[in-house]
Amino acid sequence: MKMLRMLGVLVLVGGGVLSGRAAYIRAKAELAGVLIDRAWREEVRTGEAVKPWVWADMHPVARLKIPRIGYDEYVLDNAAPRTLAFGPGMVANGATLGEDGNLAIAGHRTSWFLPLKEVRDGDQIELEWLSAKSKKMGHREYVVKKIEVVEPTDSRLLRSKEEDGLTLITCYPFGYGAWSPQRYVVRAKPASGTRPIVNE
Repeated sequence: MKMLRMLGVLVLVGGGVLSGRAAYIRAKAELAGVLIDRAWREEVRTGEAVKPWVWADMHPVARLKIPRIGYDEYVLDNAAPRTLAFGPGMVANGATLGEDGNLAIAGHRTSWFLPLKEVRDGDQIELEWLSAKSKKMGHREYVVKKIEVVEPTDSRLLRSKEEDGLTLITCYPFGYGAWSPQRYVVRAKPASGTRPIVNE
């Protein structure tokens, strides 16, 4: 009987620790979101890159919207693992914001890019960014043309010199399982053959 009581206490304590850790991680993510939003607004106001917190090694560079599914997230300046914990990030070998080429953005399948499973062919994607050269806001609209599941070694959709477009990448299958052997890729083309627009 005493053993059962001790086991029950251990289970309760373990559950409490895990619940507390989950609450801490959620609170930390929400605070990071507030700070990233504040950094973006300051960047728009000043035209300069702003770190969301003093020791951050990243900053927001764009805002990605998919209106049909209500998606609206900030994109961070790189897709390093430590950065992807706070939002989707720019893939280094993709095109540069505001220039022609294949712009690539990666995000986690369990959080930032989980909504990609709701995207359909023909959906509109909007991207706005702060031009590093002009210090002005730029924007471009895209239309989803292809959605596919590929092997992680398939890098053809990440080449910056390929035709003009936007590529969103996450692991697959979606969800919280440890198993994600493939990549889910959403490929979009510029709407009506438009070029990047920088607001004057």
